[in-house]
Order: sequence, then C-alpha cells, then structure tokens
Amino acid sequence: MKYNELGKTGVLVSELCLGAMTFGGKGYWQAIGQVPQDEVNQIIKTSLDSGINFIDTANAYSEGLSEIMLGEALKTLGVNRQEVVIATKVRIRMGPGANQVGLSRLHIMDSVNDSLKRMNLSHIDLLYIHGVDPITPLEETMRGLEDVVRSGKVRYLGISNHPAWKVIKANDYAEKMGWTKFVASQNYYSIGSRDIEREIVPMALSEGIGIMPWSPLAGGFLSGKFTRNNIVAGNSRRDAFDFPPINKEKAYDIIDVMAEIGKRHGVSVATVALNWVIRQPAVTSTIIGAKTLEQLNDNIASVNLQLTTEDLNQLNEVSALTSEYPGWMVNRQLQGRWPEQK
Repeated sequence: MKYNELGKTGVLVSELCLGAMTFGGKGYWQAIGQVPQDEVNQIIKTSLDSGINFIDTANAYSEGLSEIMLGEALKTLGVNRQEVVIATKVRIRMGPGANQVGLSRLHIMDSVNDSLKRMNLSHIDLLYIHGVDPITPLEETMRGLEDVVRSGKVRYLGISNHPAWKVIKANDYAEKMGWTKFVASQNYYSIGSRDIEREIVPMALSEGIGIMPWSPLAGGFLSGKFTRNNIVAGNSRRDAFDFPPINKEKAYDIIDVMAEIGKRHGVSVATVALNWVIRQPAVTSTIIGAKTLEQLNDNIASVNLQLTTEDLNQLNEVSALTSEYPGWMVNRQLQGRWPEQK
C-alpha cells in the first residue's frame, strides 16, 4: 500500500480509502448495502491490516447508522485513533426540520456535533461539504467551516460534487479572510466516466488539491458482472439503484478491453478498472466500498497490478472523452505555438 499527501497538509493517506456507504442499510440506503455490525468489524479490520489508514463515511449514509457502526467498530477493534484518518460529510437532509439540511453555519455546527456523538470521537480529521447549497452564500459556509475547525472538532476541509470554479472561489475567499481552505475534492470518477478531467482535475493539479474518486466502479457497472449481452452474474446494486449515470454502450466497449487485459494479468475486470483510477494524475486516494470480504480483498489487490504501457494506451483510447468546447479550440490553437525545432 502506498501513501500520498493529503493536499498540501503533510498528512499521509493510503492510496485506497475504505468507504462506509454499505454499512447498515437504513431507509433509502438499503439498495446500496446492508452490512451488519459484525461484518463491518471484519471489513474494517481487513482494511487496516492491508495498510489502509483512511476511512470515509457521511452523516447521511443510512441516516446516521453508518457513522454509528464505524464508531462501534473502531472501539471494538481497539483502533489507535492516531493511526486512522476519518472523513465524514455535511449537506444532505438529516431530519424534517427546515434547517436540518444545507450548508448554513447552523447546520454545519449541528451536524459536526451530531457526527462526533454518533462516532464517539473527539474530532473529525476531514470534513467534506457533500454538495452545492444554492441558498446559503458561499461566504457563510466558509465561516461555518472555519468555526468548526477553530473549535478543534475538525482538522481539515474537503469539498464534494462542486464545479471547479466554486472550489476556486471558496478557497480564494478563505485565503482572503485567513481561514482554512479545502485540501481535498471528492468526485465521481471512473474509467467509464471521465468528466472531471475537463475542469476539476486541471484545477486540482494547479491548486494542489487531492482528488478522492467515489464510485470508481461506476456503481458496480464496471465490476465485471455486466456484459455486452446485459447478462448479470450475481446480484448487483445496479439492479435496484441504477446510479451513477454512465454511457452503457461506451462502457461495454471499455469492459471488453478490460476483460482482455484482466485475462492477460490473471485479475478481475474490477481490479483493472480500479488500478486505472489509482494511476491518474491528481488522484490521492480512491474510495472503495464492499459488501463482502471477497469483494474487499479483490479491490485491495488492485494496488498490486502492474499495467503495461500497451495496456494503458488501450484503456485510455477506448475510454477517451469526446472533445468539447473550449477544449477543441484550445487544442487547435496550440498548433504552431512553438517554433519549429531545427
């Protein structure tokens, strides 16, 4: 297991991050996973034993149950708090009240206190804002985040599911005020969905922000269970929850290539898909989720795969983004920019 720097913080996190969205399965989240406490304990122990030191959850996952089960597992396993980096999130609705949702200072403070209570922790290492709040001014959100950092309840800040310009605007405002900036951006990223390469990845590389890909297997579509003939081998969360969006016809082309490469290396399609994501520029830690130890171990094995240059060229070619404006104009105008070498 390799370790990468979290933004420009000096904090090192494993190249794989254990996602806790499958824990519990309460309410809306049943379709994603219903892993019980004893199996959660085993999944976390196996992850830590493999070298993973980074665990990601959210207050909304299973309506708070994911955080409770994570905290219980850490306690039961006797995990040294200083050996793990714990991330959670705020934004999604957590109750019927008018203010139990969003990114107001009020909801941020309430949510952080509630998350700490559920996980039985004294602080959160990395707090993400989970999505855009169109009502709350960005300045108000950044002040609320600064308050929880200065209180000692949160160490570092991350942002998720935001366009690149909002990340830059938020960090510029924080810098102007002498407040804490975002060091991580959690985004949907897979070999079948490379949209963030247009704006978010260049922004992250320029600003020194770590990309944390979520759903690197596109909600299980790139796990190897799905074939061009639409035959599904075994159960998949896509059966009940067809998310996140993916161009399935293009994905089948990618799966065909990954299956060939996997056969050459003696690994699964999922291993190839994960390894491709891990290798991408700006990616700090790729979030993996698992319902079983078998799934978890297969995902962990992805860090050991050594793809050849030919493998990578095949994968990059079959999954390439279509050119969109202004990208195609930028590339066109690059022609002739450099004097000819003589």
